[in-house]
Amino acid sequence: MTSTGDSTRADGGGNRRPLSADEAAVVRHDEEVGVGAEWEEVERLGVRRVVDREHVSDDYPREHDELAYERVPAGENDSGQIEMLPDGSISIPLFEEELEVVTRTVLRERVIVRKERVTEWQRVEAERRRERIELELREDGTTKPPPETQV
Repeated sequence: MTSTGDSTRADGGGNRRPLSADEAAVVRHDEEVGVGAEWEEVERLGVRRVVDREHVSDDYPREHDELAYERVPAGENDSGQIEMLPDGSISIPLFEEELEVVTRTVLRERVIVRKERVTEWQRVEAERRRERIELELREDGTTKPPPETQV
């Protein structure tokens, strides 16, 4: 066998000594594998905002005040004057002529006016803007919208 590589041999104490003529040495090498990673562009993803418009129409409750009244007969001791009642209503006397041998004005009834809250429905129409996001896939520098958004 021929010697290749190093022509010294380690003795037991870590010292190196020359090989004798009847000894041969072979140097063994191992390869190490190193793995690295690099980022590479595969696709591009574009994002754009799309505004959809839709006409909306719905009914909403709306309150307003209306006059409500009731007619009641006048009492014998009625003053005939406009009066404010304890619940906030106004009492207005109504007069009529009563024919007798002598004409005189006689109190007939009183009108009580109250305010009532009434709810009615009113249609409101407007245009509402709603935004949505669409994604575009870009391959090789070209822009291509996804199949579900193509028009």
